[in-house]
Amino acid sequence: MPRAGIVTVAGKPNVGKSTLLNRIVGEKLSITSPKPQSTRDRIVGIYSDDAAQMVILDTPGLLNPHYPLQEAMRLTARRALDDADVIVYLADATEGNPPPIAAAAALPSPPRAPVITVLNKSDVVPVSRRAELPRDAEVMYVSALTGDGVPELIARIAAHLPESPFLYPEDEISTQPVRFFVAEMVRETVLEQLHDEVPYSVAVQVEEYREERSPLYIRAVIYVERDSQKAIIIGSKGAQIRKLGEAARKKIQAFVGAQVYLDLWVKVLANWRKNPGSLSRFGYQLATGKSK
Repeated sequence: MPRAGIVTVAGKPNVGKSTLLNRIVGEKLSITSPKPQSTRDRIVGIYSDDAAQMVILDTPGLLNPHYPLQEAMRLTARRALDDADVIVYLADATEGNPPPIAAAAALPSPPRAPVITVLNKSDVVPVSRRAELPRDAEVMYVSALTGDGVPELIARIAAHLPESPFLYPEDEISTQPVRFFVAEMVRETVLEQLHDEVPYSVAVQVEEYREERSPLYIRAVIYVERDSQKAIIIGSKGAQIRKLGEAARKKIQAFVGAQVYLDLWVKVLANWRKNPGSLSRFGYQLATGKSK
């Protein structure tokens, strides 16, 4: 009987969760950026081999929230932990032994699923330093960047999955629509090209996706919180938004395998990160009652 189930990748911001998902799936599905908190929602990737299928959830970094968007991000991560059949608790090997995942996620009790603690960035940790870190059977070293240790991690995860028929066709790599990934590619491009606070104030929605046209027509709106941020994204005489559009279009074309006409717009939605109604509009969920 094959094995199949949900694998949640969780950890602090900027420890390499998105890079690990992309490495396992073999396709760039999740934003990778040196800026923390770049993953805001859970990204679903599917890995299948002859014996096992893993529905992998890349989650927002575990953090103490300071405003409603971060509350929604933490809730997303916690729900993914609840849904998991196996949890990959990713930590930065250069920072030593991480705290238990229940403490990192502020959970009232340890998660029900088995937890594999994975120390990432092994490529920059000398072997002599590794001796200082735990030698528990469920602690592994990997480098999501180079792929070192990832096949062994896949085998370890598969051993913990329940016996089950595959949950999805073997050739699928995600359950999320192309529109979702297009919006993420636009947002990733903003993260890459702009600095300071602007990228954290950006949300992207795809308002039109017309496959019947050639080239494929996509209209996407970049939302920001202030007029000054809108001016930065547009740039002098539209230079910045043209640069953003060109880079994002190349990513989208590579992803969909077709020529794309990307029509980018910028709009202001004041303080959307702190407004529950605006967060709901962008698909984020907040807990009922006061956040813990």
